[in-house]
Amino acid sequence: MSSSHNDTPTDILEHVLLPVATEDDALATATALKPYEPEQVTVLHVVEKGEGVPDKTPVAQSEEVAAESYAAVRTVFPDADDHTAYSRNVVEAIFDAADEVGASAIAYRSRGGGRLMQFLSGDLSLKLVTNAAIPVIALPRADSDE
Repeated sequence: MSSSHNDTPTDILEHVLLPVATEDDALATATALKPYEPEQVTVLHVVEKGEGVPDKTPVAQSEEVAAESYAAVRTVFPDADDHTAYSRNVVEAIFDAADEVGASAIAYRSRGGGRLMQFLSGDLSLKLVTNAAIPVIALPRADSDE
């Protein structure tokens, strides 16, 4: 299947981009996606960059979190690709990554918890869903008490 923009849309699960924030989040998100049996998965970790201030977390630490997140997803999807983006705008980074890897859809789990975990909630979630050029899949949360 090609991802050309003609009258026949590609299978929504052909190549899913999976933005994740942490190792635990990555495992939970991959587990939520597994029953839908996507053909290809690319895991995305966005390293948030500050503007004119030191990065919110040191890049080396963020890259370690990314590596742990990718490893967690590979326990569910052994052939998953990974993609690390560096950006101040998380939603834009997700769209750019989806474009770069040729994703057919973006799948995410709504997040509870701290700042990084909330990057797909509130205004950002709304922007992700309303501004995407490809389908956005909100995966169900198995645990509602987070």
